[in-house]
Amino acid sequence: MNKRIAHNLTWVPIFLIGMIIICLGAVWSIHKQPWLLDKLPNEVLLQTSFNILFSEKINIGLSLYLTIIYRFLGLYMLTIGFLIIGYVYVTRLGTKTARNCVFVILFFTLVGIYFLMLNYLPSSPLIPVLYFLSLCLFLSVFFSKHLPD
Repeated sequence: MNKRIAHNLTWVPIFLIGMIIICLGAVWSIHKQPWLLDKLPNEVLLQTSFNILFSEKINIGLSLYLTIIYRFLGLYMLTIGFLIIGYVYVTRLGTKTARNCVFVILFFTLVGIYFLMLNYLPSSPLIPVLYFLSLCLFLSVFFSKHLPD
């Protein structure tokens, strides 16, 4: 395989992972009620509806609390996405060390996300996104094997 093509097929999928994470972070940061983006899996996990939850007097500040938590999650996702893109841009994953470093970190992160999502939010609409992120990582690892050390 041509080294240039293999190199591009190594860094572009990781770059896409960063872009997708930035998009998710932006949505969670700017959405008015971000917990409603995955309403059904959240209600299954909570074993009650948000309408019932918010109607209780004791939960009067819950929507503000959830908004802040999701804004924090969105900011975290934006930061991680920009760090991935910055790392890929600076290194172009040109060395084996640079590639393996990001591969190991993303692998363990995705395994953790799979564990959480499949155990606690199995009906989440974000599971296909997780599959796509995994495919990107797999493609990047696969094509990196065609690069010289």
